[in-house]
Amino acid sequence: MQLEQIREEVKHILSEKRYKHSLGVEKRAAELGAIYGVDIEKAKLAGITHDIAKEMTKEEIFAYAQENGIQLSPIEREIPKVLHGKIGADICKKKYGFDEELQKAIAYHTTGAPDMDTLAKIIYLADITEENRTFDDLPKIKSLSETNLEEAMLYALNRELVSKIKEDKLIHPATLETRNEILKNRLK
Repeated sequence: MQLEQIREEVKHILSEKRYKHSLGVEKRAAELGAIYGVDIEKAKLAGITHDIAKEMTKEEIFAYAQENGIQLSPIEREIPKVLHGKIGADICKKKYGFDEELQKAIAYHTTGAPDMDTLAKIIYLADITEENRTFDDLPKIKSLSETNLEEAMLYALNRELVSKIKEDKLIHPATLETRNEILKNRLK
């Protein structure tokens, strides 16, 4: 299926606000993909579809996971909001025939993962730095994402962890593992 067709389908699945965000992620993913030598078409596909399951209810997410044999960890059952990545990846695999690289980019954009490849890091950062986002340190993350993918990831993950701690919210272990992996790689 072509990007244009997928974009049109996503437009009908998501709310106007979420679709606008997804278009922003698609655009930002293409920009970052050009910087880091990633297939631009893949970056756009992952960008436009990354939130395809974002507006599913908790009940719909759990039902989809059960019907499709998707294993959920105990922490994911407690914070189902993060599952839209994992569910979205499965939807895109079945509906659009996305390969493993695209699936991982979509699945990992919510929590990170220690084995993230360049495309997955691009989608994670494009989600945070797309043009519709507004927060105090956005210029710093945006600048880092254009010059050093690893440093941008570390900064974004640290920001996420501090936010979750301040709000007394649960933290998905993959977020911590991703941060630790980046720090370990720094020492090599």
